[in-house]
Amino acid sequence: MTRQARVFFKNKFAGIIQETESGTYLFTYDKSYQQQPGAQAISLTLPLDTEVHESKFLFPIFDGLIPEGWLLDLSTKNWKLNPKDRMGLLLAACRDCIGAVHVQPLSDEDQP
Repeated sequence: MTRQARVFFKNKFAGIIQETESGTYLFTYDKSYQQQPGAQAISLTLPLDTEVHESKFLFPIFDGLIPEGWLLDLSTKNWKLNPKDRMGLLLAACRDCIGAVHVQPLSDEDQP
């Protein structure tokens, strides 16, 4: 099953992050976000373009949102997640992050 989330940048819907069944990560900017005046890339490693960004590892901008240390321990215990399940942690713990980027998991009904 593919896991996905909406990505928001400065509270504006910017795109979709996905983890495929094979474990590859994809990020795609929303076309309407790209057309907004003053639209910015969410990260230097994810330039604002129309191509699908692909990685074997969770993109650094998203991995950096995941809690560390005692907060990671607390998060993995509360949500019963493996600390190596980076997408699971992103979906569970990064809905209301400090900073410009946050994610909102997509339910099966919301899938594009």
